[in-house]
Amino acid sequence: MVRSIYWDIKEGLLHRLFVFLVLMAAIFFCAGCRSISSSESHDLEQTLRIAIESFQGEVGVYVRKLDGGCEVAIGADELYPTASLIKVPIVMALLDKVEVGQLDWNRPIVYRTSQRSTVGEDLMAKFKDGSEISLDKLIFLTQSVSDNTAARLAQDLAGGGAAINRWLASNQWLHTRVNARVDGRSPFYDQYGWGQTTPREMAEMFIALRQRRAISPHADEYLDRMLGKAYWDDEALSAIPSDVHVISKQGAINASRSEVLLVSAPSGPYVLCVITRNQTDQSWGDDNEGFQLLRQLSRLVWNALEPGRPYESSLEGPVWPKPHESISK
Repeated sequence: MVRSIYWDIKEGLLHRLFVFLVLMAAIFFCAGCRSISSSESHDLEQTLRIAIESFQGEVGVYVRKLDGGCEVAIGADELYPTASLIKVPIVMALLDKVEVGQLDWNRPIVYRTSQRSTVGEDLMAKFKDGSEISLDKLIFLTQSVSDNTAARLAQDLAGGGAAINRWLASNQWLHTRVNARVDGRSPFYDQYGWGQTTPREMAEMFIALRQRRAISPHADEYLDRMLGKAYWDDEALSAIPSDVHVISKQGAINASRSEVLLVSAPSGPYVLCVITRNQTDQSWGDDNEGFQLLRQLSRLVWNALEPGRPYESSLEGPVWPKPHESISK
């Protein structure tokens, strides 16, 4: 009896000791993880701050590894112009109408020339009045080609800017709003243009899509795939090796350049959003200071998070094909 009690006590003590050691190991392991993550975040933030120090304008940057290993926020919660980034939430609200049965996916969309955008070089603006287009092709033009006329039509199909803003608010997107053609938002339109957002919130939209919690799992997967077909790939996207899958959206207006990426990097996916405002350089060539900054920051983030696979992309723009002054025959 005494021996039995002795062994019971001994086993109880050993069990408590084992649990204690496991807990201590977990605490030290997690502390080490936080230390490494903190160091990685600090080093990357310093690198990015140095890169934007001399930029003639204002810059907002948000970077996050989806596994929680690194996060950098520089002006990431301030409002910036979306330019064409607003086309992502426009299509999200549009897909939600399809999801709830308020919009027929298979019904052809009739285009009217009165819906034509006067901004940008659009494919859809060349359509004849009364032309029909399928909803999936309209979304392709809106997202992949960033066609402004298609996006105007998508905004109308989603119920208009006010309806999109209500959808955004109801889904806890607190800072992203459509300003164009929305009653009462003229002051915001004058300041930000078509839409406004923060770098953090735009990045979080991409994360929500990837994690299938933005609209519905199937709608999110559809848009996730569509965002992997970007036509405009000369800026931040060009700093990622071509064999790495990326979903992205690009934006540009006179005094602002922007891009958001979700990169399926070998060491784990990460999101990057860079938006500028009040740029001094309002030119439209590849050497625009904002375009160069997008390439530079994207390259810095890739090389910092993927040190085992450095990629030295061009900061000046496309390296092929090179422009020629003349062609001799």
